[in-house]
Amino acid sequence: MFIELTDHLRCPGPHAEAFLVLLPQDVQGRRVVSGHLGCPVCGWGIAWEDGTPDFGGSVAVQSVAPFDAAAAVAMLGLDGPGGWIATAGNTGSIAADLTLLLPGVHVVAVNPPEDVQSAGAVSVIRSGSWPIKQHAMRGVVVGDGAGNVEAAVRSVLPGLRACGSGAIPAGSEFTLLASGGDSWVVVHKP
Repeated sequence: MFIELTDHLRCPGPHAEAFLVLLPQDVQGRRVVSGHLGCPVCGWGIAWEDGTPDFGGSVAVQSVAPFDAAAAVAMLGLDGPGGWIATAGNTGSIAADLTLLLPGVHVVAVNPPEDVQSAGAVSVIRSGSWPIKQHAMRGVVVGDGAGNVEAAVRSVLPGLRACGSGAIPAGSEFTLLASGGDSWVVVHKP
């Protein structure tokens, strides 16, 4: 997990969105290989030693993404370096390809297929609830096994997009830009 990702993570506890405190143990470059994340509000915490924080309750997905990285980049309407995008569920299988198409952008893969590992500009997190703060990502790509789609889409910065397959996220803070087949694109209203 990249150390900078800590700023975008939230406590999974049942309270108002709260930041997490990172105590790194083994750091290689900017990547925290082992460490501890904790919440100063409720005392929740986890430790990990394999480069992948596991918040608990994640669901394993085995399928591949419903579209490729080029399609995801087009649907998100992104270009240029900087910031983070998130993949959720089986769309984690395109995380590494997204970093190739968007140099300088980091990807956090939430509950990707088991063969996806933290490497390069990709950080993997496993969690039963959406672990990313609201208004923190440049885009989110949602697939099967994503869990709470609305929570995932709320982590997109206002005015930017999320895309995915399956059920279209409900909520007055989202505007549907396009849908076809099983895919959709929404913008998070400013």
